[in-house]
Amino acid sequence: MTERPNVLILHADQHRWDCLGAYGNPDLQSPHIDALAADGVRYENHFCSFPVCTPSRYSLLTGLYVHQHLGWTNRSTLPAGVDTLPRVLREAGYRTAAVGKMHFSPTYLDVGFEQMILAEQDGPGRYDDDYHRWLREEGLCDRVDLVDQVREYRQNAPQVYWDTVGALESDLDEDHHSTTWIADRALEEMESWEGGGHLLMVGFIKPHHPFDPPAPWSRVYDPDALSVLPGWVETCLPRDLAFHPGYFSHEDLTQSQLRRVMGYYYATISQIDHHVGRMLSCLKRKGLYEDALIVYTSDHGDYLGFHHLLLKGNYMYDPLVKIPLIVKYPGQAGSGERSEALSSNIDLAPTLLRSAGCSVPAAMRGLDLLGCPEGREWVFAEAGRGRQYMARTQTRKLLLTRDQGPLFFDLERDPLELRDVSGNPAYRDEIEAHRQALAQWALFDSPSQVHLDRGAPVARGDNVPRADDGHVERGMAYYRQEMDKPYTLSSQQWTSDRRRDCEGVGHV
Repeated sequence: MTERPNVLILHADQHRWDCLGAYGNPDLQSPHIDALAADGVRYENHFCSFPVCTPSRYSLLTGLYVHQHLGWTNRSTLPAGVDTLPRVLREAGYRTAAVGKMHFSPTYLDVGFEQMILAEQDGPGRYDDDYHRWLREEGLCDRVDLVDQVREYRQNAPQVYWDTVGALESDLDEDHHSTTWIADRALEEMESWEGGGHLLMVGFIKPHHPFDPPAPWSRVYDPDALSVLPGWVETCLPRDLAFHPGYFSHEDLTQSQLRRVMGYYYATISQIDHHVGRMLSCLKRKGLYEDALIVYTSDHGDYLGFHHLLLKGNYMYDPLVKIPLIVKYPGQAGSGERSEALSSNIDLAPTLLRSAGCSVPAAMRGLDLLGCPEGREWVFAEAGRGRQYMARTQTRKLLLTRDQGPLFFDLERDPLELRDVSGNPAYRDEIEAHRQALAQWALFDSPSQVHLDRGAPVARGDNVPRADDGHVERGMAYYRQEMDKPYTLSSQQWTSDRRRDCEGVGHV
């Protein structure tokens, strides 16, 4: 084994834990990620610390909960001096790079990556990043994404966007789609690797909404042939509607819309899987796979029909907070291990540092999953800066909310979290134990302020724009000009002819 194993982190966005073949999904085709699981450890009970992009990513990098690192929202900054996985590895002599979606503020925030080549989606990042700069140079505009992500365009979205709840074939061809661009840039970085001592974090934008795979990936799945995932109910639960009505109206979601979403959501995952296969092949060709430390995970999940809900932003039910985690450790191949232990994404930084032979900073609160294979007694999560907290064991789950009151679930009898038993006297002692565990975990009645510093130090590089050079204004003007032109969003429907067209694409 090399003295300093190469570390490859493959990080998806909004990837629900059971939407991989390796996790038992009967419909989704993910042979390359499944093969990685067969060579490593598949963690069956892995959870994010906060079901929103930026806070969850900061927890992965720091080994800290959100109330500790203060990155409460998608517009937040890690405080100066906080130890991070890439910074510790860089100080140990690693060459560190990030490609794709990171979702930091400022966009190129220096968290320890020497090189950052970014493809962002939400907020200022799309005006700063390398990917959208390249699209503009190509004279292109990612209209489906703009309509879904930017309020200025979403409030005037065409009816087809609402009818399909954002499940639309991309208006970009495959070569210009973000997934392909990110994979190509990652492969360029990996081709330069010789020996050990490299860290690369690859952040895919997908399968985050809009659900917009490019052709021919958009043709891979027949919505009518898909099995609706466990937890679908015919009508929304009143408590869920009272908590949040939905980015799209949860109440109006139909099973036909859901199946269409599932087909396109699965397609974006299969597209990612294809490119993961390219990266793994690169490592094998270069003789670096066996000793590499490789991770596949996500920042949070998606309801995807659970309780008649879509996307995120409601109670922290398992499909939202439970995420995939596959780790191939150095020297491990063909083991196909599986862990039922409870784990959190704050455990990833300590685990990777130990596996890379580095000391774990004392401030990191996560576990080394190899050193503590029994995992956690409790997993905790928080959302909305004090609006909601979760304490979960293998068999029970408490959700405390600021406005709606507590929910308690007996996961042995009710794995789909339909029946709140918080009022049942038989569970009184267990509920109190969960409350006490939360109280010891955090002072959850007085959350800290969001830390945001737009002037924080950024990574160096010729590709990093200056904040005052007018690029944001030019980017906004470009998109307004493009969106003022007549355009249509494709509402492709499935036909047997289209299925024949896509045979040989991916793994149909």
